[in-house]
Amino acid sequence: MALIKTQTDEPMTEDEHEETRDCKGLMARLSAADPNTRRWAARDLMDCPQASALLAERLSQEDDISVREVILTTLTSLGDDQAVAGLVACLRSEEPALRNAAIEAMQRLPDKVAPIMRALLTDPDSDVRIFAVSILQSLCHPEVETWLLEVIDQDSHLNVCGVAVDLLSEVGTEAARASLLRLQARFADEPYIRFATDLALGRLREA
Repeated sequence: MALIKTQTDEPMTEDEHEETRDCKGLMARLSAADPNTRRWAARDLMDCPQASALLAERLSQEDDISVREVILTTLTSLGDDQAVAGLVACLRSEEPALRNAAIEAMQRLPDKVAPIMRALLTDPDSDVRIFAVSILQSLCHPEVETWLLEVIDQDSHLNVCGVAVDLLSEVGTEAARASLLRLQARFADEPYIRFATDLALGRLREA
């Protein structure tokens, strides 16, 4: 008996693409064997908020860079809690490119990321905390300096504090002076912290 190929095993034609633009059909196409079909599906799912969880799950499995980029774009456009959760999960990936792409996507979602920022900055994993500071680098949100000050006042990890101070040297105001001085005293034997805090203190701007 001959095997019958499923609909998702063949590349999608233009006509098939138009016929399967309903959300259910697009979600099925997201697991197609053909990357072009998956890319079309990921793009068109931008109009299907219920697809966020599936897109996030697919992102962790996708090995085609162009499809991954479209999934990230769609998740950013949807921007709901499930989309953000999927991006957060990428911060724990062993793949640098995926982590960096997730950071860039989250930077474009300041209002959605803000409620979880403190949780990310106090995550048990110091690498995740460092990535969270990286998100703040281009996150247009009025609480960025406040979050950075909480990091240098509370975090005990040298590298986490170091990246936070580096960013404060760019965005810090006079409100950061006391916290920077406390950090300098706390890590008095660490040359890099001394250098970074001196630089940040010298660059403080008036609010």
